[in-house]
Amino acid sequence: MYVLTIDQRGSTSDVDRVPDLIAELRSLTGAHFERSVGDELQGTVGDALDVVDIALHALRSGHWYVGIGIGDVRLEPGGSPREGTGSGFVAARTAVEAAKGAAGHVPLSVVAGTMDSVKGAPRNSREEPAGTNNGATAGTNAEMNTSVNTAAHAATNAAANAQAVLRLIGRLVQQRTEAQWRVVDRLRAAGGGGRHGSQKPVARELGITEQSVSRAVLRSGWQEEWAARPAAAMLLDYALAHTKGDR
Repeated sequence: MYVLTIDQRGSTSDVDRVPDLIAELRSLTGAHFERSVGDELQGTVGDALDVVDIALHALRSGHWYVGIGIGDVRLEPGGSPREGTGSGFVAARTAVEAAKGAAGHVPLSVVAGTMDSVKGAPRNSREEPAGTNNGATAGTNAEMNTSVNTAAHAATNAAANAQAVLRLIGRLVQQRTEAQWRVVDRLRAAGGGGRHGSQKPVARELGITEQSVSRAVLRSGWQEEWAARPAAAMLLDYALAHTKGDR
């Protein structure tokens, strides 16, 4: 499961933007977000493509720090994210704090949750349950811990790679002009993906030339963004598959 913690930038000198973003995200993916504390919102998301959509939408305005946590989530069905526990929530908190310290980078971070040992296994190869054969147990424990450490390394690498891809796409999103957004928003609504055949009706609707639409698509990086979104989602899914929660 994915946990997103999104904190407003410069909130002390700005209006409260949390209610509007909560409504926008519900409309965008149907995801349930709530105010967690102050000018921060939090929600759990099950689909990696929705995570990408939510993160890029938040980055678009430049008003938010985005933290994506990957890991175990313990939350009653229909429960408030404020009541949730598990490594996913811990990772999301770490991620949003890292996003705040990103300096000149796109303010987004992805963190894989803490890696626990396999359920029922000792914490490390030197800890042996009572009443077991020491030699056999040591070998089994070492194998278990090697497996966990390998999974932890894979999850950490995948989270870092997902972060890198999302920051690249996020840079494209943040640098778009309002004129470019008018074009690409209409292309997305039309479901055309920026392809040549979809540009003519958008040009007609906006009262501009088809060449202007084509230039906006090219300069906005719209097609590059949508080609890269599945890669970011795939890396998030890979990290999740290799993350063991705090069970």
